[in-house]
Amino acid sequence: MTYTDIEIWLIIVVLAIGTFLIRFSFLGLIGNRKGPPWVLRHLRYTTVSVLPALIMPLVLWPSATGGEPDPARLAAAAMALAVGYLMKSAIGAIVAGMGTLYLMLYVTG
Repeated sequence: MTYTDIEIWLIIVVLAIGTFLIRFSFLGLIGNRKGPPWVLRHLRYTTVSVLPALIMPLVLWPSATGGEPDPARLAAAAMALAVGYLMKSAIGAIVAGMGTLYLMLYVTG
């Protein structure tokens, strides 16, 4: 199916308006109001649940290895998890994970 330039721009504008309205419904309309305690308690865990969901596919099925699990990436994820848990430091976990990944890639070739 081929689209003209006008149709492509119309699709982009409609999607932009749609995503703006979705975000505005949360941030603009109810963003400055105090929510119920049970909602605020659940919202604290949003980052904790979203970040692993974004990272785990990259660790278990990395495109760099054709979708096969890689010992270097598994070791880096384990190190980042351990450092993050023990030190309670996101920066420390990132640095430890990156260092482990680069070291393992260097060692395994």
